[in-house]
Amino acid sequence: MSEIEGQTALRGAATAVVHESYSFACMRCGHGWEQSYEIEHHTDADGHEFVMYVANGRIVPSPLSRPTCQNCDAHVVRIMRPGRVSAARDAAHRSHRAAPQAGPVEEPEPAADGVEPKEHHHWHLSDLLHPFQRKAS
Repeated sequence: MSEIEGQTALRGAATAVVHESYSFACMRCGHGWEQSYEIEHHTDADGHEFVMYVANGRIVPSPLSRPTCQNCDAHVVRIMRPGRVSAARDAAHRSHRAAPQAGPVEEPEPAADGVEPKEHHHWHLSDLLHPFQRKAS
């Protein structure tokens, strides 16, 4: 925690406020969430510039310095552009369609090129994060 977190009097003295949103995914437990921040730019009495991150009206530590999983408190958290977690959740929700009604079962027609169609793949958060994982060098 920083000393700035308890100082609410500085909130009105911001020289600029920038709105940023991020998606987070815990690489330990797979929990994903999104958070928006107001990044307030300030200048102290000595003329030094500093920023304060505000989320839901509360001053919080920078999410870029040492993000913590809201589910398991781990610090192995991937930070991504906004919308990644909600897009993954939407895709997972769409894949859970209702089972078809009972009726005659039709065998699928073989493809014209002779290649059998692939089975439907159930996606997990780790599948979606795979492109973001570093490769050992």
